[in-house]
Amino acid sequence: MGSLGCGTTTLRMRNVAIVGRPNVGKSALFNRLAGRKIAIVHDQPGVTRDRIVAVCRLGRVPFEIVDTGGIGASPDPDFAEQTHAAAQIAIESADFLLFVVDGQHGAMPLDLELAQRLRRRHQRVLLVVNKVDTPKHEDFTADFARLGFPKTLGVSAAHGGGILELIQAIEILLPAEESTILPDAPKLAFVGRPNVGKSSLVNAILGDQRSVVSEIPGTTRDAIDTAGVWNGRPFIFCDTAGIRHRSKHDASVEVFSVMRSEQAIKRADLCVLVLDATAGILSQDKKIAGLIQKSGKACIIALNKWDLVESHSGFESELLREHRARVREKLFFLDYAPVVALSAKTRGKVNRLFTAIEKIRQHATRRTGTGELNRFLRAVMERQPPPLRANRRFKLLYATQVLPENPRPFQSPAFLLFVNDSRLLPESYLNYLRARLRERWEFPGLPILLSLRARDRGPKNV
Repeated sequence: MGSLGCGTTTLRMRNVAIVGRPNVGKSALFNRLAGRKIAIVHDQPGVTRDRIVAVCRLGRVPFEIVDTGGIGASPDPDFAEQTHAAAQIAIESADFLLFVVDGQHGAMPLDLELAQRLRRRHQRVLLVVNKVDTPKHEDFTADFARLGFPKTLGVSAAHGGGILELIQAIEILLPAEESTILPDAPKLAFVGRPNVGKSSLVNAILGDQRSVVSEIPGTTRDAIDTAGVWNGRPFIFCDTAGIRHRSKHDASVEVFSVMRSEQAIKRADLCVLVLDATAGILSQDKKIAGLIQKSGKACIIALNKWDLVESHSGFESELLREHRARVREKLFFLDYAPVVALSAKTRGKVNRLFTAIEKIRQHATRRTGTGELNRFLRAVMERQPPPLRANRRFKLLYATQVLPENPRPFQSPAFLLFVNDSRLLPESYLNYLRARLRERWEFPGLPILLSLRARDRGPKNV
């Protein structure tokens, strides 16, 4: 395991890269091997720009699979150089290659050119003829014998045909090193609007150009999961497509990208909301922050491009106070999220992000004694009683912290309050209770979840 920036290392697992020209079905095959739809599949060439990584568990021993952008053609000239560079990194770092071709179109001149390049640069290559969807298509594989590979398999990524045979062939041909199986590591989702530096930040953490980085908004289209270890702790780093307003999507692919980013928030243990420190808080930043707040997930706000802000003044502490105050004003509903200033470009102060992550992790494991909790809540309610409603007053009978049966890392603290009537408590008073709880136990980066259970009613989450 090699050392990376900010004390990070990658987890080593046997690695299979899927390569080929555009639109031969690489992403469909990747999804089939991963067992779920991760890469975006679309008949528009050039949809995949990044290396997308997952673990295939269909065989006896798990191995890592990597989807790459199409090599050798430029359906999207703005990203051709970076897409090919990402694919080249995948080829050079892979233990084994799946060279995917389109059985229904036959061997194309670009396939022949890629075959020569791959034979020169890699010893282990398996030729996979995709789109062999029916028995009458099986003869299509014979056309690819002229590519010169000793082993050829026909598969249907769309329908699952030949996948078990492909897994068996991979297991035979892969090197025999022991695989490092990733534990159930916490997932960190890096979210934000386009061009704020999410991919650059993930690359800075991993010390690896795994995500394509560009000045052009909308470069990242998939949510990309990458395993890594920081200071002895494993994480899954999830880089997501920039979330833009729905009306600004110029293709159906971009709609899928936004859906993936929203899903990434839902499945994350902790969200890093990446903001451009030079641009201020825009309306789309607020909307994305609202998605995080609604999800009830732990959160850190990362002010990226801080090097550009610092270059205009030597008074960092004063600048940081001003920027934090602006963030607190605009994103008041995420007042629990720590604000960290850093620079993905220079890797400056990226360690601050992990300092905040570790602090949140420690507080997420805090447990409040029931007696102490009840004494505290009664004291704060006596200090400022809840308002009367219809000549009745809300009463707290009993409170306890709810401990989940299967806790996840960075799980938000949850409290159950047994009350006389939940309808008597306005939202403003709930906010008062949350604020007092945070003053007492802090819980940085974690939303405080309160549930009310009335004597004659079921629980009410608020």
